[in-house]
Amino acid sequence: MTRERLAETIRLQGAGFGPLGCPFYGALAAELGLDLASDGPVARVLLPYSDASFQAAYVLRLFGGVHRMALAGDAPAVAAHFPSTGGDGDARAAMDAMRELLAEPPAPVLDAMTRPPQTNEVGRSVAIASGLLVVAAELGRPVRLREIGASAALNSRCDSYWYEQDGAGWGDPRSRVRFVDLWNGGRPPFGADLAIADRRACDRDPIDATNPDGALTLLSYVWPEPAERFARAHAAIAAAAAVPVPLDRADVVDWLPGQLTTPHPGEVLVVFHSVFWQYLDAATQASVRGALASAGARASVDAPLAWLRLEPHAEHYVPAELRLTVWDGRSPDGHERLLGTSGFHGGPIEWLAG
Repeated sequence: MTRERLAETIRLQGAGFGPLGCPFYGALAAELGLDLASDGPVARVLLPYSDASFQAAYVLRLFGGVHRMALAGDAPAVAAHFPSTGGDGDARAAMDAMRELLAEPPAPVLDAMTRPPQTNEVGRSVAIASGLLVVAAELGRPVRLREIGASAALNSRCDSYWYEQDGAGWGDPRSRVRFVDLWNGGRPPFGADLAIADRRACDRDPIDATNPDGALTLLSYVWPEPAERFARAHAAIAAAAAVPVPLDRADVVDWLPGQLTTPHPGEVLVVFHSVFWQYLDAATQASVRGALASAGARASVDAPLAWLRLEPHAEHYVPAELRLTVWDGRSPDGHERLLGTSGFHGGPIEWLAG
């Protein structure tokens, strides 16, 4: 039963790569399934975790650890086939190289298996920035930004990227991280005066994007296709030092209540996260909701609270939903709405907020 469950996990993970623009990983997952059937060394790395849920993403952990070694130049035979390292994209040959590499699993791969992937997909800034513009347009106050499960907090720097739709735009027009014509059914209020007065973030295992080792870790979790996604990650990492974000090593249940304690009249506190919720157990989810609800009950028109999140659909998983809840003293339960839907790696966005 253990092998059957792992085979199903590999199949499910593999099915998602192609539609999201990475056929190489899709073919590599198929090769991984064959490796499992033949009791190969690559699949044996996964067998201790075969009973874990799909959401724990152990296939992505394995691919990330191998990708890191390829990017670092520590696995040249693998790098010869990964598109992100100039390879030929031959998944069968890549699996052959991985079998040799993992016959005695190296430390970077074993280390990658111990923690969830930290993709820190900067493409999610399309949704996050869109939601922040709605907050700015409707509440008219500077933003105190707090990101939970932030990884390297690249999305906490979303105001330093460029966004454009039908010739109208917002953000930094000089940025190499650019999102153009990705909104369907409308566009966010690009004319809003969005000013981020303060920003801070937390993660259990934060990554310093301005550190070469941290940058390598971030890139290892970015899928090697499509090429523009990988280039965008490079650009966001290169620009990170220009917008410092204090990043605390902390569990959300310990960190968040302290961020919600002191009101700041004249500003709106925005707590946000993206593709993070699924990694929390039920007790932690309840704790986060409770902390936000308690703070929301104390919120006022002059010191409102907003909860912005881009997360998988609660029942169908796809598409991801961009939801916003605002507490401003008018309703104890806050006002929640769906702003739009998108993929997990960024646009296009079906914009529903008008």
